Amino acid sequence: MNKTPSEAQFFANTLMNALAGFNSFDIYVAPVFVALDRVREVVSSSNIKLAAQNMYFEDIGAFTGEVSPKMLKELGVEAVIIGHSERRKIFGETDELINKKVKKALKEGLTPIFCIGETLEEREKGLTFCVLEKQVREGLYGISADEVTRVVIAYEPVWAIGTGVVATPQQAQEAHEFVRKLLGQIYGEEVAQSVTILYGGSVTPENFFGLFVKKDIDGALVGGASLKESFVELAKIMSKVIC
Repeated sequence: MNKTPSEAQFFANTLMNALAGFNSFDIYVAPVFVALDRVREVVSSSNIKLAAQNMYFEDIGAFTGEVSPKMLKELGVEAVIIGHSERRKIFGETDELINKKVKKALKEGLTPIFCIGETLEEREKGLTFCVLEKQVREGLYGISADEVTRVVIAYEPVWAIGTGVVATPQQAQEAHEFVRKLLGQIYGEEVAQSVTILYGGSVTPENFFGLFVKKDIDGALVGGASLKESFVELAKIMSKVIC
């Protein structure tokens, strides 16, 4: 919940100019709902794609305060973040609800950025892999192998979000490797290798290189660093590693 529509529009213009020419990987921005239209006006002719921060799984109805995928698509949205830890913790979203959202996003042609991750208490109790397996299995329940290749998974350890504490590259890689192996068990190795898995949790230009060079980390779901021009520095790092 950052940046008014005018602030988001101004910042999108800054990003568009700074990120022109970065075409070897996908760049998405996910402004608040009320800024989507203005940001689209800026980035529609650029290499930056538009994402939303959330959606509901119905098209229309008495769901006050919610936004449907059809509404998002009309605004030019191509992807949507689903199951972010703040949605789970603050707003009580369950794996069952998140699963409905992922299925609906896929049905409507949106790319779900499906978030998973453990709390500090769960990690300290040695439950990280148990939590991740439950979230993956229940969040992707009923989704076919063809469909799951269109899902982007974002591993975001809750204890590292907005805290300034980042998972070490080894911790992040272990979680990503576990998730990819789990996908292999469910869908087969070839499918698992084609799924994009991002790391999210206090990503900065100072720590991103060490994370991104790990085998199973395909990119980042950026929080605080996406609100300032350090987002551009992350793109520069990614571009150098890919090249």
